[in-house]
Amino acid sequence: MNLQMTYKKAAEAVKSSRALVITAGAGMGVDSGLPDFRGSKGFWTAYPIYERLGINFVEAANPAHFVQDPAFGWGFYGHRADLYSSTSPHQGFYLLLQWIQQNNLDYFIVTSNVDGHFLKAGFAEENIYEVHGSIRHLQCTRPCSADIWSSNEAVPVDLENMRAGHIPRCPHCGAVSRPNILMFGDYFWNDGRSAHQEENFGAFLKLHRQNPLVVIEIGAGTAVPTIRRLSERLGKRYRATVIRINPREPFIANPHFSFACTALDGLRGIDAFMKE
Repeated sequence: MNLQMTYKKAAEAVKSSRALVITAGAGMGVDSGLPDFRGSKGFWTAYPIYERLGINFVEAANPAHFVQDPAFGWGFYGHRADLYSSTSPHQGFYLLLQWIQQNNLDYFIVTSNVDGHFLKAGFAEENIYEVHGSIRHLQCTRPCSADIWSSNEAVPVDLENMRAGHIPRCPHCGAVSRPNILMFGDYFWNDGRSAHQEENFGAFLKLHRQNPLVVIEIGAGTAVPTIRRLSERLGKRYRATVIRINPREPFIANPHFSFACTALDGLRGIDAFMKE
């Protein structure tokens, strides 16, 4: 089957479905101009200061910094929060929304991304499951309570040393706060918000157990395979049709679809046949 015919078949699967699950990894944000941190070189390309400091992504995304050196911990996450806030979601987000609206589809988003771009693009908050949390939500490092709060607090960062000039604080006790994100070696992540989202996703799947279901997996790699495994599990347990879009690791067995391209190119390819 040639590429255009594959796009056409994928579009037909979406149009004949009753519900859509969009599973997304870091590759979803690349067309928006966000780095995916693939390997140490990818991380250092985005943050050359950390290469000079000899620090890789795993070491930078360490929750211990918020206790031992909060200015250093917030240097990395404050810069990321500003980057995500100042970057616009690419057209692919809006193509997905069009398909949902034009075909009257129920939907759910499951993403390992913490950038909040699905919400920013207009997807309903109650239809999003952020498996690793969100950079726009904070928790107490102490912690003094199980509270998780939303925040758009600006954190200025000195790019010469990646240290924050302002440290966000817990509104209840005044201790240092941290992003409500699952970091590496993180035993203190408050998963209450994410667990509630997971419950909502479970209810969605139960509702559509007998309905035609399509999974569109975008930019989810094998290094941290959480999203890929979920897509494949849905393909088996719920007899869902999986559409995998990934420029480096696109393979998935029949009867599913795979496209070796970026998120935006893959979604545009399918969209060309959505109005037929």
